[in-house]
This record gives sequence, C-alpha cells and structure tokens, in this order.
Amino acid sequence: MASKLLLLYLLSLLKLLIFSDAQSVGVCYGQFGDGLPSEQDVVNLYRRNGITKMRIYAPNAATLRALRGTNIELILDVPNDSLQSLKDPNAATNWVRNNIVNYPNVRFKYIAVGNEVDPNNDSRRFANFVLPAMRNVQRAIRDAGLANQIKVSTATYTGLLSVSYPPRDGAFANNIEWYIKPIIGFLIENNSPMLANIYPYFAYAGNSNIALSYALFTASGTVVNDGDRQYSNLFDAMFDAHYSAQWRLGGWNLEIVVSESGWPSAGNNGASVQNAETYYRNLISHVKQRTGTPARPGRYIETYLFAMFDENWKGGQESEKHFGLFSPNQRPKYQLSF
Repeated sequence: MASKLLLLYLLSLLKLLIFSDAQSVGVCYGQFGDGLPSEQDVVNLYRRNGITKMRIYAPNAATLRALRGTNIELILDVPNDSLQSLKDPNAATNWVRNNIVNYPNVRFKYIAVGNEVDPNNDSRRFANFVLPAMRNVQRAIRDAGLANQIKVSTATYTGLLSVSYPPRDGAFANNIEWYIKPIIGFLIENNSPMLANIYPYFAYAGNSNIALSYALFTASGTVVNDGDRQYSNLFDAMFDAHYSAQWRLGGWNLEIVVSESGWPSAGNNGASVQNAETYYRNLISHVKQRTGTPARPGRYIETYLFAMFDENWKGGQESEKHFGLFSPNQRPKYQLSF
C-alpha cells in the first residue's frame, strides 16, 4: 500500500513539473490601441491558447473580474504616475485592498512597482518614489496575509546599464547606484526577484555590428566568447549583463524574471513578420528548457512576451506599435505554442 501511495505521489509530482514547464511563458496585455477585444474576451483568448501568465500595466477592474477563478498568474503594475501617492502608507494600504484583497480568486504573483524608471531620463521625476512605494506596498501585502503568495518588485530595463558588453562586465551606471542598490537590497530582504525588460531587438536595431542571427537565436555557433562563457544568442548575453550588474551591488543570488521581451513585425530596421515569428518561437523554446544562461545555467527563465496585441496609441518609433502576437480580431499573427 505504501509503495502504491509513493508511486501516486511521484506521478503527481511529475505531472506538476511537466505542467509548470509547459506553462512557463507569459504574455503582457497592454491596452493602448483601437478596436481591442473586451477584457473577458482577452482572458478567454489566453485560456484557449494555454497562456497561464499575464502582465497588466495598471489595475483594471474589468480585467481583474475576468481573471477570477482562472489559473492565470498575474503581474500587476503600479503605474509610474501613481508612485508618489504610495509614499503614504495609508494610500498603499488602500491600493492593495482595492486592487488585490478585493479580488481573492485572482492569482496575483508579482506587483511591479513602477516600470523602467530611470534617473537619467524623463522618468527621473519618479525615481525617489519607487523604493518608498515598494516598502509600503510590501507592508500592505504582509498585513493582508499575502506575503507568501505575492512578491513586490519593480521592472528595470537594459537602459540602466552603463556597460553591457562583454556580459561579465555588465554594470549599472555609477550615477544611479543610489537608486538601484537599495532596491536590490529590498528584493534580497524580501526574497523577491528583479523584474527586467530585455529586448535584443532594440540592441540589434541600434547597433550595426550585431548580426541578425545572433539576435534571433539562429546563429550556428558561438558568437561572443566571454572568458569561460560562450554566447550564441543576444538574449542570454543581455540577461547575464543584468545579472553581472546586480552581482556587483550584492545581488549575486538575486533571481531575474524577464518581465518583457519581444520583436516588432513592422516599423523599423529588422522589424518584419518573419523575424518576429522567428524570435518569439526561438525565445519560447529557449526559456522553457532548463539550460539557463552561461552565467546562470541549469534553470528555467520565467519570461513574459510583449505583447498580446499591436497598440497603435503608443508613442516613440513606429515599431513600438507592432509588437502584438494577435490581431484585434483575436487571430494569431504567428504560429506559436505557449
């Protein structure tokens, strides 16, 4: 009897591991576009396609209602323009109650307190608010009894690095150490991961020395030798540059969740349907394998693709409007398996 119970347990564990592996890729759900489906239709689209991780960029009651009772894990953002208000602990408590506690059947996983806040660009006005808001949201999460379920972090990006090549030399800009080092300390203290938006596309489009095959995971062999580490794709190199930058500031065991990565289908250099499909397919295959990166081998890389739909309201370069995996009519732009 005991042996049968043990066998059943091992089979159940194996199924759990297989399921976790098969569902390791999420998709970001932005809403800055015309003609997008209703929130309920979008959640249904996630479920039909086996996508069990979502990121949304601000609390949205209709989306949260549609997620109730599903198995979709959620990254919920605190928008940058809300950060200052959450310096007030009472405001953070109210935010957590209104947007998390009031939705007990939603599977919140991470709270991203700010997105790509950079003391060196136009978002500098938010930089002083990020860590206090993180602390207050963390306290509110803990007071609600959800600290073991929900992790509080912030979404960084490669623009915060002053050195990204070779990956081993990755480093944050010296003049933002005051900003990022305490955040790293907070994440370690609370056993939370760093969220990082990693885009080989923008590195490729902005640097004529980077081969397209290196950016698309299609290089035939090693492209970059970095001591005892060999890189055949740019995604791993960028990921490890982030890790090296954290390592220099005490974050040697700090996990990284890739909170955005994608490739546009139109708009600028290298942006095409063919290249985008190649990138997404190869990225999904890569992060779902337990290969990790040269600096962090033998592990899965939790990754969120950007984005569910093209968003024609977005500013910046034309390519910013063409990262969608699906058309507004819910037809897939590419043949991908999530």
